[in-house]
Amino acid sequence: LGSHHGDDGIDQPDLTVYRGWIGDHQRLEPGRALCRWGRAGWGPLVEQGYLRHDRFDDRLILASVELIRDQWQPEPAPTWVTWVPSQRRATLVADLAHRIAERLDLPAVDAVAIRAATPSQRGMHNSVQQAANALAAYAVSATMPSGPVLLVDALVHSQWTLTVVGMLLRDAGAAAVHPFALATSAQ
Repeated sequence: LGSHHGDDGIDQPDLTVYRGWIGDHQRLEPGRALCRWGRAGWGPLVEQGYLRHDRFDDRLILASVELIRDQWQPEPAPTWVTWVPSQRRATLVADLAHRIAERLDLPAVDAVAIRAATPSQRGMHNSVQQAANALAAYAVSATMPSGPVLLVDALVHSQWTLTVVGMLLRDAGAAAVHPFALATSAQ
């Protein structure tokens, strides 16, 4: 990932690298979501954890693990788990990822950091703004395993956040990235 110095002196991602298409070496594997936000089934339980309890119910963890392990069965199989850190709910997604990793008997690795506070993806007007916003927000922060990874997020609005974080993980050496979210609000 190329970069340049912004007005504040901090390295900024070079968006021209991602203009037009995503290279094969950066592509994510097809992902999954447990449910749709606001819909019947698991949706109300996700909303309760997200909006009221700042922790997800154990039933959501078990359903997620069942979906990942028994139905989805991502290939190549993940050998570790990481998550998209949340600017607004610091522990919620990390806790979700750790609990899923524990049930899958995989290590949870804190491999992604927030590099800058950015506006919510919902406030972006188009796909280019969403991608740029996500690129400005995240960076790979640690030495990480190179094997396939399960990338966990709680709620997906635009899919650009998972895509960009997955691309950053691929650029840093992850063999494959399998995105997973509890809920999606995408149509």
